[in-house]
Amino acid sequence: MARQCAQQLRAAYAAPSVVEGKRMAQKVLAFLPTCPIPKIRRLGRTPRQWKDAFLAYFHAGRADNGGTDAISELHRRISRGFHNPDNYDLRMLLIRGRLDRPEK
Repeated sequence: MARQCAQQLRAAYAAPSVVEGKRMAQKVLAFLPTCPIPKIRRLGRTPRQWKDAFLAYFHAGRADNGGTDAISELHRRISRGFHNPDNYDLRMLLIRGRLDRPEK
């Protein structure tokens, strides 16, 4: 059952049209809190609480913040070990290819 829910959510994201994807996603969101399996029912609370944000993907023409998250994750990984904010700033400038330090 959990696998079916996951597959249905994947199918919603891969649907040929945004309208169809949204319909499929709403169907899964409606099912999760009523599932007879307690763990899946409990899992269904989170998407229900985030329903508007979750469905915004379909309202925004399938736009998401994946790129921003990837850059943030890269910066976080690279910055490990820097305890001095100035050194961290310099490292980020170097990564971005901007060698001139901005005025503070």
